[in-house]
Amino acid sequence: QVQLVESGGGLVQAGGSLRLSCAASGRTATTDTMGWFRRAPGKEREFVAAITWNVGSTYYADSVKGRFTISRDKAKNTVYLQMNSLKPEDTAVYYCAADTGGLSYSHYDVRRYEYWGQGTQVTVSS
Repeated sequence: QVQLVESGGGLVQAGGSLRLSCAASGRTATTDTMGWFRRAPGKEREFVAAITWNVGSTYYADSVKGRFTISRDKAKNTVYLQMNSLKPEDTAVYYCAADTGGLSYSHYDVRRYEYWGQGTQVTVSS
C-alpha cells in the first residue's frame, strides 16, 4: 500500500502561482509513476501531469503545458506541481496519484493509477 497526502492548495488570483506537494509513504519502493489529476465542479476527473519515478520522464495535458511543471524529490518521496499563470478554469480539486506499473494503461489514463490522495482545493479568482 502507498499513502498519498497532498498540500499546497488555496485561493489565488488569475495570473498567480501555487505549488502543490504530494508526500508518499508506505511501499514507495514499488512506485512507477506519480501524477496529478483534477476534478472541476460538474466535470469528470482529468489528467494534468505525470512523472516517472526512476527516470523522471514527464507528461502534461495540453491545457497546462508551458504553465505547470511536475517534479519529484526521490529522497523525500514527494512530487510537486508548480502552477504558474493560473486561470479561473484551473479551479478544481487536485488529486495526487501513484501506480506500481502493474496496469497497462497510458500515463494519461486515470485507470493506470492504483493509489490516490484525498485531494486539495485550488480556486483561481478572476
